[in-house]
Amino acid sequence: MTRDQDPKAGREQTPGSGETTSRTVDLLVKQPPDAPDREDGDDTRGGPRPSHRPWSARRIPAALTALVIGAAAGFLLVDVVRVRAGASAAAWRTRLADELATRPLDDVWVRVGAALLAAVGLWLIILAVTPGLRRHLPLRTPDDRVQAALDRDAAALMLRDAALRVPGVSAARIRVGRHRIAARAEVRFRAQADVKADLLTTLREQRDRLALARPPRIGVRVRPRRP
Repeated sequence: MTRDQDPKAGREQTPGSGETTSRTVDLLVKQPPDAPDREDGDDTRGGPRPSHRPWSARRIPAALTALVIGAAAGFLLVDVVRVRAGASAAAWRTRLADELATRPLDDVWVRVGAALLAAVGLWLIILAVTPGLRRHLPLRTPDDRVQAALDRDAAALMLRDAALRVPGVSAARIRVGRHRIAARAEVRFRAQADVKADLLTTLREQRDRLALARPPRIGVRVRPRRP
């Protein structure tokens, strides 16, 4: 999955946004051969650092919110201009003002409208304070100014390829989450306990090669191959 290459050339080339390759992961994991070995307690400012999950642009929620607010403001502005020009207020604005003035607060429609507006407001707050892009896993990077992420499907594909290289595994299914990697494999030959131990070791090694900032736990289940 990976290829040996010059570390200097790797630092000069930056992969495009949204493009994750095994070469990128390999560059993040490997250090230059002339880098001195560091012991526990030494300064590690030059080594890989965990990067945060990139923030989503959230264009669709922003566009919908701007469209709704813009449309409401436009209708209200047109009606205010008509009233200032000497015409009567629109029927919808007159009725809305009467409903707000006469309808009690314990009315069912008032409660439903308040609950709906509260839910929309809570949703917008959550979008504002969370980064999003939950399908991406942050990677360790050599610089704080560099952010890198790996798609979960790409990580699952690389882990599945590693699992299929374990002797005795005929089929494997990998699901990668933010905190856990779930692996299910079918055993064609060998003892299930031996295959499970080898599979767990292989998946741990492959997970470490991915250079994830927060490596998920690995859970392995094996079963005999179905006839």
